[in-house]
Amino acid sequence: MFELINSILSKFWLRLINFLPDLFAGLLILILGFVFAGILRKLIITVLNFLKIDSLLPKAKLLEKREVKLWEEIIAETVKWTIVILFLIPTLEIWGLSRATSVINQFLFYLPNVIIAAIVAFLGIVISNLVADVVKHSITTLRATSAASIAVAAKSTVLFFTALIALNQLGVAQDLIRILFTGIVAMLALAGGLAFGLGGKDAAKEIIDQLKKKIA
Repeated sequence: MFELINSILSKFWLRLINFLPDLFAGLLILILGFVFAGILRKLIITVLNFLKIDSLLPKAKLLEKREVKLWEEIIAETVKWTIVILFLIPTLEIWGLSRATSVINQFLFYLPNVIIAAIVAFLGIVISNLVADVVKHSITTLRATSAASIAVAAKSTVLFFTALIALNQLGVAQDLIRILFTGIVAMLALAGGLAFGLGGKDAAKEIIDQLKKKIA
């Protein structure tokens, strides 16, 4: 009994001692990854502050300053954790966790979709604010309340389609999004056709009457 326990303990300590170099090597790589990721994050924030994006976009009334700061943090954090994950892969390989490495590799293959979706969302917000501002200042014949309502509707439309594109990029319910997009386009086409048909009924009648008179 005691010999069996001693044998198990001996094997355990032997494996632990043999694993210690790999453990420390993996930890060193992971720590280097965190250090490098932190430096790169600070560098990105410094570059963005140097470009003064948080001043330019609010001046152009495209985004508020707090929104710009939020997107800068999102970009910096995304880059930071991407670097950490890249350093985590060799760490797991050294520790012999190959199954975890395969899962992380799949996540890395998916990560570009997340980055593109974030870029699409950012551009969509900027464009929606630009469209709302253009619509609001272009409609000078309407009252301020009506112009503001139309501007909000235009902004909401751009944001809605931006959300659809971002979700499609992320691979979230792609079939449902395609069906929804097709339905919206069909609805707009039908609404436009009905509006043109009903609104232009009198004009079409006049044209037809003129043609009849000329033929007669």
